[in-house]
This record gives sequence, C-alpha cells and structure tokens, in this order.
Amino acid sequence: MLIATPQSLHFEAPLPLQSGTSIRAYDLAFETYGTLNANKTNAVLICHALNASHHVAGVYADQAKSEGWWDSMIGPGKPVDTNRFFVIGVNNLGSCFGSTGPMHINPDSAQGQVYGADFPVVTVEDWVDAQARLLDRLGIETLAAVMGGSLGGMQALAWTLQYPSRVRRAVVVASAPNLTAENIAFNEVARRAITTDPDFHGGHFYRHGVVPKRGLRIARMIGHITYLSDDVMNAKFGRQLRHAVQDAVASADYRYSTQEVEFQIESYLRYQGDKFADYFDANTYLLITRALDYFDPARTFGGSLTKALAAARSKFLLISFVTDWRFAPARSREIVKALLDNQRDVSYAEIDAPHGHDAFLLDDVRYHSVVRSYLESLAQEVGV
Repeated sequence: MLIATPQSLHFEAPLPLQSGTSIRAYDLAFETYGTLNANKTNAVLICHALNASHHVAGVYADQAKSEGWWDSMIGPGKPVDTNRFFVIGVNNLGSCFGSTGPMHINPDSAQGQVYGADFPVVTVEDWVDAQARLLDRLGIETLAAVMGGSLGGMQALAWTLQYPSRVRRAVVVASAPNLTAENIAFNEVARRAITTDPDFHGGHFYRHGVVPKRGLRIARMIGHITYLSDDVMNAKFGRQLRHAVQDAVASADYRYSTQEVEFQIESYLRYQGDKFADYFDANTYLLITRALDYFDPARTFGGSLTKALAAARSKFLLISFVTDWRFAPARSREIVKALLDNQRDVSYAEIDAPHGHDAFLLDDVRYHSVVRSYLESLAQEVGV
C-alpha cells in the first residue's frame, strides 16, 4: 500500500497574477510518490480538477479509508507507475485543502482577518506559474510529463504553452481548450446558488460564524448532474422510489408531496450535496469555477487555437469519453487538430465508456491501458 505524506512549502516572494495584482506570503500543499532519479528526469506532475487536491494517490498512515482521488491511476505497478516515476500532486492556490486560500489569514489585513471574498482572482495560468515555482524549489527543471483531467487537463495544456521547454509530454484527459457557453451557464447557476444564500454575507461569512451550506449543496447537485451520463443515471437510479415511499404506495396509504425526498436520484443528490457542503469552501468554489470560465489560450490569438498552440513543444496524449457531454470528444479533437496543424506529435484515444465526465476518475481497462502504454514509452525515453 502506498503511504502518502502531506508536505508544504512557503513562498514569501510575490507571485504576479493574470489580473494585474499579486499574492505574497503563500503556501502550497503537495505530496510526492516514488523516487526522483539521479538525473531528475522522471518527474510527473498531476494537476487536479475542481474539488480535488494534492492527495492524488495512496492513503495516509493514520487513515485507512483515505485513498487519493486518482488512486486507481497512480501507484506501484499502476498506469502512472511510482516504481518508475516521481509523481507530484500540488494543491492549487485558492483551494481549501492546505494551499493558501480564502480561509487563510490575509497578510495585508491590519486586523489579521482571513481573505474571504478579498482573495485575488486566480487563473489556470496563475496556478501553472505557482507550480513552476514549487518545481524550482524541488530542483526539477524538466517534467517527464504533466497530466490532468478536466480542469487539470487545462493546466496540463497551459504548461506546454507557458513553459514549453520544461515538459516532455502532456496527458490531457476529458478536457477542452475553453468552456462552451453551456458550461459557463452551469457554473454561473451554481455560483448564484452560493452568492444568494443568506449565509454568504458577500463572501465574508467567516466573520459571522456561518457557512452558506444551502448554496453549496445546490451547487454540488448541479455539478454532479453534469458529471454523469444519462445512461448511468438511468441504470443506477431510473425512476426508483425510496423504499419507504414504495411501501406507502403499495399499501395505498400515500399522498403526493412537493417537498419530500421520494425518488432514489433525489436522495443521492441530496447526499452528495450535504457531504460536499461539509468539507468544501464556498469562496474556493467561486474562484475555481471562474478560473474554468476564463481559460481560453486562443483568445489572444484572435480565436485561433492553432496559433495559440504553436508554442507547444512537447508530445501529447489526449483522451476523451463518448458519453462525456460536459467535455465532449469534439472539444478534445479541436486540440488534436490544432496540434496536428502545428505538426506536433499527438496520440488520441476516444473511449466508449458509459460514465460521462466522471469516467476520467474511474478504473476502465481500455482507458488505463492507453495511459500505461503511453507512459511505458516515456519511461524508456527517460531511462527508468
């Protein structure tokens, strides 16, 4: 069993942000797995998605049920083999899992208050710059690979553009070159659920000793619906009623309700919402979904993704899933085409998995085989 050990590094020098401001005196939480080889050529950076963290694999020694969010993918003998690669997971700035974020003290506050709504806007590009600083501190000049799914895939793509000479390969899974209007709309509805919660207090709810849990619950429920495919929802829940409701219907002692939880899918969504509201920070949710919205490397090139990706020098593997309607295969193919237009080395796999967007987190043999094969050739390339 892979044992994970949380680590943290402090950075005093200000980090310039895309917004024109900067952040200083910040910490980055991270974990590493495997061993960095003597030439420091076997490092693989894992970039996380919206509600994940630096804990990508293994378990904590004192917590038996604490598997990392990508534990099926990363570890000894797994597709990202920690017997061969030195894997690094970093928690992004603004998150709520150890790196400096809205819940932390603002060093520029005279009263020593937490940032709250005053935490600066961060972007995918800012996260990549922060990750590069962490790698500098670890003495890693070049990454064997950078890898991520969904928002993590956007970071992997950004790495190849911001630091093209520091990345050998990029693995971009279930991602896109930017969000569609529909995706931005989903994010906005989720944000409105949070900001209109009476306990939000303009983002300074910490001062009032409350948490906008109602808004967080709804935001998570909205998001969860979009991560699953219709087929999976129907197969798992269909139109099943909860057992208590089934019993009432069977006994003819039943009255229809507009408020009670009656269907299994309702119960499931409420459970997911309740769980999420207990551990995730509302301001973090707003920050990260905005970063998703803002990402668009083609914007400064007149909308031309081909021109935007001309800076990339690494080899690429892109993977998409047929039933993923939030980050549809067509979006990955846009990236593939732009890279081929620039004569870059690109491999592409489109997996017919039934699980929707969440498929990138699951243990699908075909998906894992593609990653394993791709990284096997990389291991030979870097001599591990």
